[in-house]
Amino acid sequence: MAATTAQPMESLPSGLGICTTAPDIFYLPELVFGGLVWILVASTHVNPPNPLGWVMFVSVFCFVMTFLWMIIFAAGGHKNSSGWAAADFAYHGLAAFFYLSAGVALANITFMKKSGEFKIYQIDIAAVV
Repeated sequence: MAATTAQPMESLPSGLGICTTAPDIFYLPELVFGGLVWILVASTHVNPPNPLGWVMFVSVFCFVMTFLWMIIFAAGGHKNSSGWAAADFAYHGLAAFFYLSAGVALANITFMKKSGEFKIYQIDIAAVV
């Protein structure tokens, strides 16, 4: 007598419903803070170029993808398919990994440049945090 633990999937939010569920309510702050990171990284002096290129790629990629993801969910393009829930989980996991790796790269650059101009150092600190 085995009991089944499978439960039916809840409906995925769409329209203004994305502003009421816990994971989806973070779209707007993610866009705001992602845009701030984009601006702060763009204002830093690009030296060395490789790690800052990665940081800029991550900030632009995640900003654009989060915006597109929010539009798809707001428009109801997911059609309540369980594949979209898995894709949402995978995207946010990838974005978290990207942001963490970019934060480490930018923190390393900031640490190496702490003997330079203090104003640039402060901008770099703001971009890392």
